[in-house]
Amino acid sequence: MSGITTGRSPDFVHGEGENVHPHGWRRWLYATNHKDIGTMYLVFSVTMFMIGGVLAMLIRLELFHPGLQFFAPELYNQFVSLHGLIMIFGAIMPAFVGFANWMIPLMVGASDMAFARMNNFSFWLLPPAALLLVGSFFVTGGANAAGWTMYAPLSVQMGPGMDMTIFAVHMMGASSIMGAINIITTILNMRAPGMGLMKMPMFCWTWLITAYLLIAVMPVLATAVTMVLTDRHFGTTFFDAAGGGDPVMFQHIFWFFGHPEVYIMVLPGFGIISQVVPAFARKPLFGYASMVYATASIALLSFIVWAHHMFTTGMPVTAQLFFMYATMLIAVPTGVKIFNWVATMWRGSLTFETAMLFAVGFIWVFTIGGFSGLILAAAPIDIQAQDTYYVVAHFHYVLVAGSLFALFAGYYYWAPKWTGHMINEKRAKFHFWNSMIWVNVTFFPMHFLGLAGMPRRYADYPAQFTDWNMVTSVGAWLFGLSQVYWLFAVVIPNIRGGEKAPAKPWEGAQGLEWTVPSPAPFHTFETPPVVK
Repeated sequence: MSGITTGRSPDFVHGEGENVHPHGWRRWLYATNHKDIGTMYLVFSVTMFMIGGVLAMLIRLELFHPGLQFFAPELYNQFVSLHGLIMIFGAIMPAFVGFANWMIPLMVGASDMAFARMNNFSFWLLPPAALLLVGSFFVTGGANAAGWTMYAPLSVQMGPGMDMTIFAVHMMGASSIMGAINIITTILNMRAPGMGLMKMPMFCWTWLITAYLLIAVMPVLATAVTMVLTDRHFGTTFFDAAGGGDPVMFQHIFWFFGHPEVYIMVLPGFGIISQVVPAFARKPLFGYASMVYATASIALLSFIVWAHHMFTTGMPVTAQLFFMYATMLIAVPTGVKIFNWVATMWRGSLTFETAMLFAVGFIWVFTIGGFSGLILAAAPIDIQAQDTYYVVAHFHYVLVAGSLFALFAGYYYWAPKWTGHMINEKRAKFHFWNSMIWVNVTFFPMHFLGLAGMPRRYADYPAQFTDWNMVTSVGAWLFGLSQVYWLFAVVIPNIRGGEKAPAKPWEGAQGLEWTVPSPAPFHTFETPPVVK
């Protein structure tokens, strides 16, 4: 049983029977309830999203015009590096874990997550890690400036800010592994009677597969950064050619983590879209079993494509061919998902509340990111586009227009269950249309810049790239301001009040989470429901 049921503190409110739960700061510091921990993950991720967004807007401020305008190249590189790390490890991943904590027990009919205290610990590793990352700007030599990938030999030569980044990555990795263990155990051991694996909601399936990916690859990242740490301070030469090491080995180890990591940030989003589309199409998900198998296929294939990030490192042609074809193969199960979502909508009784708008928007923009990935999979093209803005456009279409839009779809879908209030649809749609327009104004021109040869991670550029950079910068600022609008005009008012939400606010929604009241009470499913 989660919650704290003993003690005489005035901070504790005693209800009837088992419904005893803490209030005040103890409720959050010692939280063992999955909903409270999910809420803390979501608040943390929104905070980091805003910090990472400010760094993005500073990057685009510098790139608005050629010449060094505001920042020295060293500081600019720190902004670029920390923007990536904060968005990936501080915003996108904790947001999906927040969704998992909130929704998985409700969806499988469990009373809580399997390991409540480990759940608390896995969250509280994140704030100190975030402080290390952000605080690294203020130490001698500044923050990590070797890119979010922390490539050796640059990362071996940085100041103490690099050590802070390494420790932050270790803590966030440990948090992810504990969260993954919790999710796997909850899904496999705590499902309601009658809910077989092939009756689970798709969100639970995508998270189950993602959790196995996390356990497989987070230790690989820990290995890579530990080797950097020992090269920096303990005289090893893993990545020093003069001592018999190899800097390219860092890339192999890092990308063996890094490519599955992309799917760690996207698969739970696929799960959210697979919940939202059927609800607003008022039809069951088309091809449920094929969706499960496609998700598992993507996860397995993600382990054999890592060197498509490394076509320019001088690998043999045979290896280039292998990684090229393996990468193209991933398009098949991904395409299965796209077609299944479209087939679910086909001849459905569609309505376009904001959650559905973001889901449809996701399918469109994620497909653009998928196609540019397929183009980059071709080694001869990739060698030309390597480290240009074409690559930046591709992965931002996957992660901003992909992961982030899926998170917004999930937020608009489940927020009534979290807060007990319906969202103001007029404001929500204003947020959607601004996000959809400005995300494309920001990232689509980057394809043109990349094809014209503009390299990424540079604080300055030749004058012929000025026009598209100005368009991109304006788009980025307006996209950023749209998210500030979302926070202050949609999220905070929804927490404070609004129209009362029924237990099932969406007519076509299916699943156990809609059988409990809105907002979901502190304790749910103390007696497991039976799934017929």
